[in-house]
Parts: sequence; structure tokens; C-alpha cells
Amino acid sequence: MRNDECEGGTARVKIRTFVVSPFQTHCYLVSDEATGEAVLIDPGDDADRLIAGVRKAGVTLKALYATHAHIDHVGAVEAVKKAFGVPFLLHRAEQFWIDRIEAQAGTFGLPVPSRPVPDGFLADGDRFTVGPVAFETLHVPGHAPGHVAFVARKEKAAFVGDVLFAGSIGRTDFLGCDHRRLIVSIRERLFPLGDDVTCYCGHGPETTIGEERASNPFVGEDVG
Repeated sequence: MRNDECEGGTARVKIRTFVVSPFQTHCYLVSDEATGEAVLIDPGDDADRLIAGVRKAGVTLKALYATHAHIDHVGAVEAVKKAFGVPFLLHRAEQFWIDRIEAQAGTFGLPVPSRPVPDGFLADGDRFTVGPVAFETLHVPGHAPGHVAFVARKEKAAFVGDVLFAGSIGRTDFLGCDHRRLIVSIRERLFPLGDDVTCYCGHGPETTIGEERASNPFVGEDVG
């Protein structure tokens, strides 16, 4: 297996991680081992490789979900949608960034992708399933106005996008960012999930709520 692809997960859920885009963004193929149902979270770039990865996994893709609409998290959406005929969903407030996809590409010197077209919008508390595995949508703004996390409480897994990282937090120097709201999102929405919850981040290694609560220099217990 290539060094920018890996597998993990729980006894029930398989998580295949694809590292895509010049920003080394993590795209997650999350599948239920029993039914073969799957969703793709944050298809940010390298559409051909993502399409091949889904087909190689032999799963039935149900939908595409984005934690937020920065270009490195949605750049491959339209190509993957076309390949599998599945819907794309994210928080309504992220239309702000979808409408600026060309400007985003120009800012970073990237090719302009096809503009993602949402097939529906998510709100805080919305749920979806992958086989029998239930995921809850948590609105966690700060890095982006409509940023969400996808949480499988029973499986103790959270896909947190660019809100929380191992030893760090998301940037707040873009349009629509809010540092105070980001800190509140982490401390009041993510930390209560429990110390044993694994966080699958938008960049970098996975971590746990407990590790970040104890030692994160931005939001840990020792930070005022």
C-alpha cells in the first residue's frame, strides 16, 4: 500500500485514509464491514485516485460529506459525484466558500476545480448511517463558518476536519474565521465527547480527545 494511503478503524468500521492535494489533506473512506456501505469524507483532490480507491475497496458508496468547503477538502467532489452518482452534503454556511472556489484556487496557485454543487445541507444534530453505524453532525465553527464534525459515538470516533489537530488547532486567519468560536467549539462541543474518542483530523496524525485535553498548547487544561 502506498505511504499516503492507510487503513484503520474499529472492529465494525474500516477507515481508509487517502492523503491528497498539495496541502496533504486527509480524505476518509469510511465503510461498514458487514454491509459494505461507505461514505467519503472530504474528497479534496486527486479525484482519479479516490475513485480508484473506492472501487478497489469493493464498497457501495452512499454519499460524499465535507467537514467544510476549503478547496483542499472539496476539490474532487464533482468528479467523484459523477463517477458514482451519489449526493454531496455539507453545512449550508459553507456555500460562502463554495461560491469562492475560483478565488481560493487563485490564492494558492491551484488549478480551478469544478465548483461543487451540494445536493443537500446538514445542520447541527443531523444524523446519517453507514450500515448500522450512526454518525451525528456537530456544528463546530471557527475555522470556517459552517465547519462540522462527524461523530460515531458508539464507535468512539470523530472526524474533526481542521478544527482540532494533534498538538494544534485550526487556522483562523481566513475570511469567515473566528478564533474565539473555534476555542468554544473545541472545548464545549468536542471535549465533552470523552477522552477515549479518537479524532481523525484533516491533516496530520490522528489523536484522542484525552491527549488534546491534557497537552494541547492552545486548548489543553493548562491553558487559561
